[in-house]
Amino acid sequence: MSALPAPSSPTAAAPARPAGLRALGLLPPLAVALLLAMALALAHGRYPLPASDVFRLVLADLGLLDLPADRLAFLRNLVWDIRLPRVLAAVLVGAALATSGAAYQAVFANPLVSPNILGVLAGAAFGAALGIVVFNDWRITQLTAIAGGFAAVAVGAGIARLFGIDSIVMLVLGGILAGALFSALLSLVKYLADPLNQLPAIVYWLMGTLGQADMTTIARLAPGMVGAIAVLLLLGRQLDALAMGEVEAASLGVPVRAVRGAVIVAATVASALTVAMAGMIGWLGLLVPHVARLLVGPVNARLLPASALIGAIFLLGADAVARGVGTAELPIGVVTELAGLPIFLMVLGRVRRAWVS
Repeated sequence: MSALPAPSSPTAAAPARPAGLRALGLLPPLAVALLLAMALALAHGRYPLPASDVFRLVLADLGLLDLPADRLAFLRNLVWDIRLPRVLAAVLVGAALATSGAAYQAVFANPLVSPNILGVLAGAAFGAALGIVVFNDWRITQLTAIAGGFAAVAVGAGIARLFGIDSIVMLVLGGILAGALFSALLSLVKYLADPLNQLPAIVYWLMGTLGQADMTTIARLAPGMVGAIAVLLLLGRQLDALAMGEVEAASLGVPVRAVRGAVIVAATVASALTVAMAGMIGWLGLLVPHVARLLVGPVNARLLPASALIGAIFLLGADAVARGVGTAELPIGVVTELAGLPIFLMVLGRVRRAWVS
């Protein structure tokens, strides 16, 4: 009597192993590229430095190289005190937006989903604007931005619960309604703001900026962002199971509702914290996952870390353009939108067949 074939499962996809190994092999080069991009970003600015000076500073601080005291003090102030917080903010924000975008696209099974799908960015923008008008304090503004993002998701989830929380469609519709509500509230706050002082600050915030990031902000917001990204990365295999369908995933022992809820919460935390740190930065959460998908394929266990690395590199490049074009610094959100549109059109030309098939 012949043996029956073993049941299929996500881990039993052995024929795809060579391609999987090739795709996994792209992650270390991306990590190296990110480190190089960070070194170049530390050397780039109004006072450009040779990249070798950054490495010499690192060696000097490690006690492996002697530098003149005045030169060492100058490099420490310029690189560590002024530029490093901005570079770390770009890495954190880029990785968080890209990872949350990829996770949202996976959990909602829609390639056009972005981190604003549940209204989190609109809510965070409203919270930030409200903080600027009412408190006029940078630290409190960050807290109100986070609170606004969670409030928007709570409103969207509440609307979905009225019609059945198990429906992904109703959850998306609830997020759309919440986004519309908080966008209207944002317009109301802008209308009531002082046009001479508060309104320009709100507009500048909404265009995105990394210029106000400092090590205190990094220390306060980075643990939440890193934790949220880590949760999403750990759920990559469960998202791959969900891609086969909820019934199939449940039959494999995946707690569908728990995984979906964890992804939504972690992606919401990551997205809201990016607004608290850098304001509104568009396109990145929609664009980068598609670029990563072209490089490493659709398997979320590889796609999510690749998105994090590419998102960080992309935002570092955008910040370099924002600082290097013209005499005044451009808002980084403007740069990402101007750069994102042509890149997305090129990506669209590569993936349109898969979308319509």
